[in-house]
Amino acid sequence: MRIGVISDTHGLLRPEATALLQDCDRIIHAGDIGKPDVLSALRALAPLDAIRGNVDSDGWAEDLPEHLDLQVGGVRIHVTHDLKAMTLDPAIEGFDVVISGHSHQPKIEEIGGVLYLNPGSAGRRRFKLPISLALLDIEDGQPRAQLVTLG
Repeated sequence: MRIGVISDTHGLLRPEATALLQDCDRIIHAGDIGKPDVLSALRALAPLDAIRGNVDSDGWAEDLPEHLDLQVGGVRIHVTHDLKAMTLDPAIEGFDVVISGHSHQPKIEEIGGVLYLNPGSAGRRRFKLPISLALLDIEDGQPRAQLVTLG
């Protein structure tokens, strides 16, 4: 199973992102969506799970959760926007993957048996950080992530 992981679009869904995500079985948006049109466009590509980020304060975002706990292909995933604000210990809670956004810095790191994935920002460029998203492949209950730079 392939999951497209995107974050910090801030109202901009790039055509390059859409092209990469169209072959995914599922999409996770880790917050700072920016506009409801982004969610509609992503839902047209694959089943979508999305959380609210700190810029998602308008009425359209009220029903979005602040974090999600998912079970996909035998893998437990916790999705939160700002990793620094996370109040749980993923290893103690039994999560295999933690997906976050907010920093705009793409990163894959394993800590204590938990895969931490930040896809970076797929929206407008911030500072000199890359524009990116991530692909999370789950095979035989094992998660494997890769970062993809756009443009």
